[in-house]
Amino acid sequence: MYSTLQQITVMVVPVLGAVTFHELAHGWVADRLGDPTPRLSGRLTINPLKHLDLVGTLVFFLTRMIGWAKPVPINPLHFRDPRKGMVWVALAGPSANLLLATGCAFLFRALTSLPISASSFLAKVFVPLLLMLKIGVVINLGLAFFNIIPVPPLDGGRVLVGILPREKALSVARVEPYGFLILILLIVAGVVEVVIYPLIRLGVRILLGGLW
Repeated sequence: MYSTLQQITVMVVPVLGAVTFHELAHGWVADRLGDPTPRLSGRLTINPLKHLDLVGTLVFFLTRMIGWAKPVPINPLHFRDPRKGMVWVALAGPSANLLLATGCAFLFRALTSLPISASSFLAKVFVPLLLMLKIGVVINLGLAFFNIIPVPPLDGGRVLVGILPREKALSVARVEPYGFLILILLIVAGVVEVVIYPLIRLGVRILLGGLW
């Protein structure tokens, strides 16, 4: 069994990878759609320190499943269609995490299928790696599903603003200054646990099956 400190240590790489590629995906899509803001602000980078949010990272390590990163600055006025552009940018982050979760699951399955003796040195090296890949599946699914909650400034909220009629979209957008407070309340009240955790467990069963 791993101690809490060992578990946290093994979580570092999956957490950093998940938040980095989530925010990088937002910035890359925005840049492709004509907004140079992410590039000019130095956010088109794989340096995780550029993307970490202190509170969101602490939530990752406390819950072992969900959290958030520092939002990439984006100016939708650079898009040909600002509302549609923001929808694509918002969807990019969770999509990147779903792809990363799938990649971690594929590598995990591939490595566990290798004929390696449990007592060999290679097996001892593989154990932490396999645990990282398992955690990578959970963390990436958690980041994807958590971010589709339809509360601005999460990605689900931005998608909602982009697809609703303009008047209703403006009403939802006005919630954004209070969005993170609402999310903290939802986490503390256990709403996120009831809604998001089952989705994460379902995703893990689909990707890892009986190997989890």
